[in-house]
Amino acid sequence: MDPSRRHAVLIGRLDRHGHLLWSLPKGHIETGETTEQTAVREVKEETGISAHVLRKLGTIDYWFVAERHRVHKTVHHFLLEADGGELSDEDVEVTEVAWVPLAELESRLAYADERKLVRRAFEFLDADQEAD
Repeated sequence: MDPSRRHAVLIGRLDRHGHLLWSLPKGHIETGETTEQTAVREVKEETGISAHVLRKLGTIDYWFVAERHRVHKTVHHFLLEADGGELSDEDVEVTEVAWVPLAELESRLAYADERKLVRRAFEFLDADQEAD
């Protein structure tokens, strides 16, 4: 998120039907990385934006089918603050990247679990703002 601009960066990927689905950046943990390091690296790789972790938002576990095999995934999500960089969709897995106004974030996200995490992020941001 970029609090000064009141925007968050999302990635768009095409599903198997050719529909563009917006989601939060995410990816695989590399050997020796912490989940926080993975979050920072994946945001940079998928969006071009440099960021640092503010806090953990939660973990999502889900199953999907790929090539007729069930695959289990665990995704660790963090609230990050943008430090710099330029939007870029150079990652081959990403079709589009966009800064999305925070007010539109929930309606843009394709997945209910991610919408729930965004609501949690808003709660943290509101609490931090009240404490200041």
